[in-house]
Amino acid sequence: MRLFAVRDYRHLFSAQVIALFGTGLTTVALGLLAYDLAGPRAGMVLGTALTIKMVMYVVIAPLAAAYVDRLPRRTLLVLLDVVRGAVVLALPLVTEVWHIYVLIGVLQAGSAAFTPTFQAVIPDIVTDESDYTRALSASQVASTMESLLSPVLAAVALTFMSFDRLFLGTSAGFLVSALLVLSTRIPDARPSTHTKAWDKAASGIRTFFRTPRLRGIMALNLVVAAAGSIVVNTVNHVRDELGGSQSDVAWMLAASGTGTLLTALVLPRVLDRIAARTVMMTGAGVLVGGTTAAVTLIAAGLITWTGTAIIWTVIGIGMALIITPTGKVLRASVGRDAIPEAFAAQFSLSHLAWLITYPVAGWLGTNAGFTLAWSVLAVLAGAGAAGARLLWPRHDGRGATTSPVTPARHVARTDRSALSKAA
Repeated sequence: MRLFAVRDYRHLFSAQVIALFGTGLTTVALGLLAYDLAGPRAGMVLGTALTIKMVMYVVIAPLAAAYVDRLPRRTLLVLLDVVRGAVVLALPLVTEVWHIYVLIGVLQAGSAAFTPTFQAVIPDIVTDESDYTRALSASQVASTMESLLSPVLAAVALTFMSFDRLFLGTSAGFLVSALLVLSTRIPDARPSTHTKAWDKAASGIRTFFRTPRLRGIMALNLVVAAAGSIVVNTVNHVRDELGGSQSDVAWMLAASGTGTLLTALVLPRVLDRIAARTVMMTGAGVLVGGTTAAVTLIAAGLITWTGTAIIWTVIGIGMALIITPTGKVLRASVGRDAIPEAFAAQFSLSHLAWLITYPVAGWLGTNAGFTLAWSVLAVLAGAGAAGARLLWPRHDGRGATTSPVTPARHVARTDRSALSKAA
């Protein structure tokens, strides 16, 4: 592929992939560490840790996007990898639950700053328009691959080592990622058109609220978070309800990743023929159906290994149907110079939805049981799906909901008129 012939992009993309897998393996190991320290209350501990993660993502990501053009980006990316590697290395040494919370706060602050910085670097390294689009797609595919392969790799590793050894491997991965970033030539950032950092941080979010299709995506973020938060209860569900082992937890998480990956592989051709809105609304319906099935089966005491695996796979499929086209919609909704800000806004807003749903899965699930917690999540998923249909009309001023999304190169010419109609 011509894109990967660009040496700097190839090294930077490799660094991202390694860091993604490091984060994924850390998430699996963290769930098992929480179970080791808290037992039946592991769901609440993990829910709190993931809530801290979401707070960091919501707060740090827009600020990082605002200041990224004022800092030496290569140095910043290397520093973030080193910090995350050091934090992961310290996780196996914790003896108290509050230690997890502190370290996760630092770890996720680094991850929240890394993502918008990485996205802002891509257009300066990949200058060709079509290659730039492929670069964004490759980044999204890498995230999808991580959701499948991290649990599988963890499952294999846990068959012959304890989960704390996973932390050692992921720490080394972050250091390798830092070395790859060091080997790249990242140019200085171009100054933003916004003179104040807050204006830049808020500009992407303002665009979301002004644009009908992006308002719809905000509602779809809630659907994804509500359904995905049911999967957060995998550790306690598999260990306590189904009597499974550590590796069983990872394999069950892999079931959801399988659904996500297989769907993501098929979707690019589908999106050439079917409107993004149609695909994403279908995904919302799949997720509402999956959450409803989970609530029905667990309330009736009928959920089994097979039933859980099927539901987890369905949820993975639904999440891919929504997440995969999102980047394409974002690129069609803003001009090229505003793409990093739009992606940073989506990064922050999507994690704001998770900030709402993670405490429901973790705290309510632990204190009131899965039936009530999953019922609340199913209601939130349904509300998000209904809201998306209302907020994102079939005709939003540019025809992107009745045909495939308008290519990014045509957006600059029509962006101002469309936004004025949406305001």
